Amino acid sequence: MVSLPIRLGYKYFRSKKGGLISLTSGIAIAALAIAVSALIIVTSVMNGLEKELQDRILGVVPHVLIHSDKPINNYEFLVDELQNDPLVVTASPYIQLQALASYGTKSRGIMLTGIDSSKEQDMSILPDFIIAGSLDSINNGNNIVIGNWLASFLGVSLGDTITVTTTNIRTTLIGSFPRSINLTVSGIFELKAELDQSLVVTSHQLAQIIDNKKEATQSIRVKVDNLFEAQAIANELSFNLSSEKQYFVGSSWKRTHGTLFRAVQMEKLITSLLLFLIVIVASFIILSTVIMTVKSKEREIGILKTIGASNKQLVLIFIFQGALISFVGIILGVIFGLIGTWNVANLVSFIESILQRNLLDQYFINYFPYSIEPFQILAICGISFALSIIATLVPAFKVSKLDPSEILRYE
Repeated sequence: MVSLPIRLGYKYFRSKKGGLISLTSGIAIAALAIAVSALIIVTSVMNGLEKELQDRILGVVPHVLIHSDKPINNYEFLVDELQNDPLVVTASPYIQLQALASYGTKSRGIMLTGIDSSKEQDMSILPDFIIAGSLDSINNGNNIVIGNWLASFLGVSLGDTITVTTTNIRTTLIGSFPRSINLTVSGIFELKAELDQSLVVTSHQLAQIIDNKKEATQSIRVKVDNLFEAQAIANELSFNLSSEKQYFVGSSWKRTHGTLFRAVQMEKLITSLLLFLIVIVASFIILSTVIMTVKSKEREIGILKTIGASNKQLVLIFIFQGALISFVGIILGVIFGLIGTWNVANLVSFIESILQRNLLDQYFINYFPYSIEPFQILAICGISFALSIIATLVPAFKVSKLDPSEILRYE
């Protein structure tokens, strides 16, 4: 009979005084709910951070760069050829130089980047994050667009002129020295990412002059649909473009920023494994709850065995009790976890108002992004339920070894 284990399992789950749940069951439910909700909140925030980094950084840095050991002269033809490839979203010429930006007494290492601003809307998210000036202004004279963090560090604003010194050596009658040029700040962007520190954007034409490329370009920037197959696509594209006259090599974002995303994924994995320890602790609480129930109900177990209850039915009683505790705890954990994830920003604001300070001011992403993934939540619930049931099996199977004659000897 299945009804006997269910009825008695539910009876042992409830309080002796008629309450909805017993104290021990309530403690086990609370522990499991806290563990599951913590897992959901932390993993959702980590997912959001990873997605935000992907959007903010990979939305700006080149997905694929096609370059060669010598200047690329026929880049307009190659760009048109690349844009006809089904793996490519768009392509444009691209020049990037290491340089030093100076204003007054302050200096900072930068990456001076020459782009085709007419294609940047399709190429990256940079035009959407301009907070002052405009990106198209780089086409007028010696203009540049810089990050908000760099502008604050140097103490410049729109219209100010900074000195940019590149690694290119200029030779004159006096001697050899690095090439320097005065550039005017015509726009400021804010990505809330590390690129705000170093990325300085100018027109491709001006970058050609600074890099002594004349009518050539340094590389071709390619945007692809499949970010995680970028290196394979880069290899294929460079192979297709190569000829006897010029050999091309392709590189992807994984070479420049792959380590960052691997670190985020590793941190998410380690954090999840550590938080699953809380689930294991909650499972031990469920185990102790079932053990206490078995101990306190030995007399009833002895009577049930005497009147013909099978060992299977007795084991199912306590398995059902543990499953009921696990189910309620996991459901509450999911509810609290989702509520906590949706209100994590409000919680941080509340803590900041109490402490009277901004806790995230020093970080580029100064808020808590989150991304809720249903399959991940299902995995958390499934693993938590499995661990709880495994913990329940140990005391449940001990019931079958109890001897009713020994239990009822002194009754």
